[in-house]
Amino acid sequence: MISAILLAAGQSKRMGGENKLTKEIEGIPLIKRSVKNIIDSAVDELIIVLGYQKEIIEKLIDKNEKIKFIFNKNFESGIASSIKTGLNHLSENTKAFFICLGDMPMVNQKTYNKLIEYKNNKEIIVPTYKGKQGNPVLFPKSMKKKLIMTIQGDFGAKKILELNKNKLLNLETNDENIIKNFNTQDSFN
Repeated sequence: MISAILLAAGQSKRMGGENKLTKEIEGIPLIKRSVKNIIDSAVDELIIVLGYQKEIIEKLIDKNEKIKFIFNKNFESGIASSIKTGLNHLSENTKAFFICLGDMPMVNQKTYNKLIEYKNNKEIIVPTYKGKQGNPVLFPKSMKKKLIMTIQGDFGAKKILELNKNKLLNLETNDENIIKNFNTQDSFN
């Protein structure tokens, strides 16, 4: 079973008061686009970690049997708490899991499938575009405890990648969206 943890709990602080996940790209809310690309891939389970404006975000997402909504009551403490919340709700049968960012809605479902194709039980698979590392990262289940123990505050899994360079498989893709996020008003223009 392949799971995905979609981080959708942040406060969009760089957006000047507007929640970036509710903003539309070509008429579709950003979070809805992110969810669709994951659901349309070979991912078996999608854990959406909500926090800030959770009711608003949840209403934007179409119901699907693959989706599990989880609330991170500590979302204000930073991204690490949302990752840990998601990790603590992975299915028993999960063999590998993605950590996906809600503000990266254009990652192609084919990219998810390509990363899954290369999955094994030893390596962390990082998508790259023109040699630059991006998201989402696919972790083997064996990394779950290490992630929970290592990450903290407003730092995601980047530290884990640095500490485990010998376990990384950088997988070159032709999907430039793995390095494109929507963090500021300018990124929507």
